[in-house]
Amino acid sequence: MRYAVCADVGSTYTKVAVVDLDVGALVGASSAPTTVGTDVLHGLDAAVAAATAGLAGVRDAPWYVCSSAGGGLRLAVIGYERLVTAQAGRRVGLSAGANVVHVAAGRLGSADLAALRAARPDVVLLVGGTDGGDAETLTHNATRLARARWRVPVVLAGNVDVREELHTVLAAAGVPVTVADNVLPRIGVLAPAGARSAIREVFLRHVIGGKRLSRGSRFARLVRAATPDAVLTGVEVLADALGGDLVVVDVGGATTDVYSVLTPDERATGPGREVAGSLWRARTVEGDLGMRWSAPGVVRAAAEERLLTDGQRDDLAAGAAVRAGDPGFLPVGDAERAVDARIAALAATVALRRHARGAATGERAGRDLRDVRLLVGSGGVLRHAAPVDAAGVLGAVLTDHAGGWALPRAARPVVDVDYVLAAGGLLAAEHPVAAVALLRRHLATD
Repeated sequence: MRYAVCADVGSTYTKVAVVDLDVGALVGASSAPTTVGTDVLHGLDAAVAAATAGLAGVRDAPWYVCSSAGGGLRLAVIGYERLVTAQAGRRVGLSAGANVVHVAAGRLGSADLAALRAARPDVVLLVGGTDGGDAETLTHNATRLARARWRVPVVLAGNVDVREELHTVLAAAGVPVTVADNVLPRIGVLAPAGARSAIREVFLRHVIGGKRLSRGSRFARLVRAATPDAVLTGVEVLADALGGDLVVVDVGGATTDVYSVLTPDERATGPGREVAGSLWRARTVEGDLGMRWSAPGVVRAAAEERLLTDGQRDDLAAGAAVRAGDPGFLPVGDAERAVDARIAALAATVALRRHARGAATGERAGRDLRDVRLLVGSGGVLRHAAPVDAAGVLGAVLTDHAGGWALPRAARPVVDVDYVLAAGGLLAAEHPVAAVALLRRHLATD
């Protein structure tokens, strides 16, 4: 057999899946605490050893690793106009698996530079102007970064007319700069592929090693993508294989991420199209919605969305405070598990509302999820829950009739119990057939 070892080094746990590449089947899996306090390789090696125990011939199997440890990828976006190129850059950054920590628009001044530094980004996405359009703002901002002796890596993905000139300006000033195609070459046309690839390259070349998660260079050599980037790739592979719309809601300890892949609508190119372009394969991150660190945010957001009465809010707030105060909290007994399930259902519902309405994506018309065929639930709270509890979380999303968004008309809910979305994304480039088979086998079987 030909094996591949796929691993996600998360902020809390490291998850490993061993895949039989000949048939696209999961043959081993394990998890271990992520050892950020010492060296992440300790936890990774322990999880791989457990997942591969008893498997003959796995010693020489290639490793495919993604990581969100150490805060993942922190991205700042600088654009020409907040509602157009800056918004386009933000959408592209999210699709690249980044946590967008800062968005600036217009000509950078001293206060803007101070705010940018305070956000502590790992990468800056510098955009602005359609091809052949305005170049003055992009030129000003690139020059300002050069004069400020900026040392955080920059991905330059703006007006092609001045791209080479500004690359020279930044490089000459010692700014680590990578060039990519314009994210908004024309009004209403969003082109994320080039910038997404460049952000991935910079993440691997500069960010992973810079976070000092491991001694030596072995971990940096192993990592191939930021975890959300790998997951979105897996979602894309599955959606292409199924030939239809797909949504994933990933309820984590600190954030709830929503991924959606939609069939392009030809009407989106007409007079009413989004000026910042439509991203048919998108990800949003809700930083106030999570099972542990952000549990109190779930209660607040659910109350604001009228998903909780005052009495229910007060009762749930106590359990949320316990979880935020002890992120390693594990529920014991039916009562505590019921609180976890309730928080998860609320986090997933609020996150889907924001994603579909456009509040999280910045799209005026939101995202039309009516044709979604498969709703995939992910995250430890769902993987480790009793099937009836996990079904209840996804059922709450699919019956959110008062949520102000058009519900999927015929979506089938399924939980990524075996955590194969990230593995499928990691394998997609080099083993596409195995990736499709793996995702179909574990997520798309009727």
